[in-house]
Amino acid sequence: MHNIFCMAPEVREAFEHVKEVESHRLEGRLDPRDIDVFWLRFERYFDDLYYSLTAIYGEREDALVCFGALFGRMVEAYSQRPVALKLLDLERQFTPQWFQRSHMVGYACYSDLFAETLLGVRDKLPYLEELGVTYLHLMPLQEPRPGANDGGYAVKDYRKVRPDLGTLVDLIALADDLRGRGISLCLDLVLNHVAREHAWALQAQAGEERYLNYFHTFPDRLLPDEYERTLPEIFPEEAPGNFTWVPGMGGEGRWVWTTFNTFQWDLNYTNPEVFLEIVELMFFLANLGVDVLRLDAAPFLWKRMGTNCQNQPEVFQLIQAFRASMRIVAPGVIFKAEAIVPPDALVRYLGVKSTVGKQCELAYNNQRMVQLWSALATGRTTLFTYVMHRSPQLLIGCAPINYLRNHDDIGWAMTDEDLQAVGETPYLHRRFLNDFYSGRFAGSFARGALFQINPHTGDARVTGSTASLAGLELALEQGDDGAIDLAIARILLLHGLILGAGGIPLLHMGDELGLLNDTSFLEDPLRAADSRWLNRPRMDWDRALRRHDRRTVEGRIFQGLSHQIRTRKATTLLHGFSLLQPLWTGNEHVLGYSRKRPEGTVLVFANFTSGAQAIAAEMTRWGGLNGEVVNLLTPGRPVPIDQGTLRLATYEVMWLTSVEDAGPAEACCG
Repeated sequence: MHNIFCMAPEVREAFEHVKEVESHRLEGRLDPRDIDVFWLRFERYFDDLYYSLTAIYGEREDALVCFGALFGRMVEAYSQRPVALKLLDLERQFTPQWFQRSHMVGYACYSDLFAETLLGVRDKLPYLEELGVTYLHLMPLQEPRPGANDGGYAVKDYRKVRPDLGTLVDLIALADDLRGRGISLCLDLVLNHVAREHAWALQAQAGEERYLNYFHTFPDRLLPDEYERTLPEIFPEEAPGNFTWVPGMGGEGRWVWTTFNTFQWDLNYTNPEVFLEIVELMFFLANLGVDVLRLDAAPFLWKRMGTNCQNQPEVFQLIQAFRASMRIVAPGVIFKAEAIVPPDALVRYLGVKSTVGKQCELAYNNQRMVQLWSALATGRTTLFTYVMHRSPQLLIGCAPINYLRNHDDIGWAMTDEDLQAVGETPYLHRRFLNDFYSGRFAGSFARGALFQINPHTGDARVTGSTASLAGLELALEQGDDGAIDLAIARILLLHGLILGAGGIPLLHMGDELGLLNDTSFLEDPLRAADSRWLNRPRMDWDRALRRHDRRTVEGRIFQGLSHQIRTRKATTLLHGFSLLQPLWTGNEHVLGYSRKRPEGTVLVFANFTSGAQAIAAEMTRWGGLNGEVVNLLTPGRPVPIDQGTLRLATYEVMWLTSVEDAGPAEACCG
């Protein structure tokens, strides 16, 4: 034991107490080598666990009892962890940057919409391998409540697979198959709430005191009304307000905190039993073979009067405790924060100052998504460049998830300060984007729909598939070959900018084929009121058959995207651990930034207009390149420099580097 001598006295005393009192739990459960490994990890991450749990629960009289219960759950989970996964844990501890490598390419889908069942997903893995996918996010597949269930995020039983998708045995087999193919599996864990049909909620409704304390409940409207003064509404159209009356609960009835929908009950993390339940679920999923846990609705975990009850300090202490627990039992598993928050708040989910390396390894880069669509609509990159200058230039031990859209919506989460700094009027800019992408703005190429219009503020979000928002749907309807060419160019531009960035690029199912909006949801009474289903089409395998034919729309998009993915994987320069340098290009229509690694620099330029654009060729030197320059996306062709000017074609994206830095990628580069 070495780390113990570096501990503060009170932490060392607590560690030695736990080891003395709880050591018996390991006897007979583990072989001597596993016991040694467990204690080494427990010692290594004890500080993180101690400080976070003490901050949250340290004042409780039962704090030591709760800590003992947590220790018991860790021992139980570690003893049940399959040998193959324990070996993977060791491998990833030796290569902690495994998820930052350039070869990481993500794909997100609903299992049923992609391939009907989990067995069907296994059958389609060769398709994902052909595309180059190494990270698969399967949308919620745990058993949801019957009827409306927020796209599966109202979970009835975390330990069961949705019956129509298969069984836990099928899930384990899929995880094993993915691991054998070098594809990491990401699954959701809904942290903030459970379905009102969940066993905990049913027992609370029956009046059981223990389970009443699993939720935030109130006998009258006094406190709910006070909270509502500062709480936003997540779904103002479908579920206004944040509290739901449940008759007969604990007597005459009680108000239950329901941030998202009336059927999703918020958990009460001031109760350590809730923390213990969720930790146990994390261990359960990890031992099935999950590589990444997506922490759904993470910002909402802690409630505080007078705030918006998001991103409270305790949220980050909880995540630190969750992560420390996981690193003791299953360090090969990492966390992804589903935190659609402003940039300053987002960085906290990845770790800042003393919390670097103690929060989530991954988080959604919502700002890149928003800025991509904003720049595409306006044809201007000034706001994008300004926001990049205010973003972290270097991330240690973590990585962003870069994406164009998700299964939900695009919310214009730009700060008023950023918009005003570049001369935009915040309300008018957001209004323009909503009008443009819903097709209501004159001359718009987009076909999307508004989601959750707030009648009081006029705020709204947008839904739509990438292809439809980028103009392909309208172009096909009009039979306009020129417009089709432009739409495909936009699609490849957008993907070129998530693949040409550090972190993990995440593709959404069907975008690789140009699947359009699906309006069939309007015929389903359970979905008709939720426009998010517009961008959740069923996979069209007939169209997928055309992916090799470059004369088809599907072939042009699939082959173009596959080329970008292969190019990304063939260089180490897009490794997640690199220094970002945003560039003012001197042309408001052209975005520019470089990513610097010890072995070289990649310089990205992108033209956001339907016409050719030019910038000073000197920009390559300012971006850190010297000597002869090559475009990784068009090897063998000269970079189009004419009389000191670098020219970009319509919606073109370039990944430039010096010739001497353009060599082949190292296998499994660190």
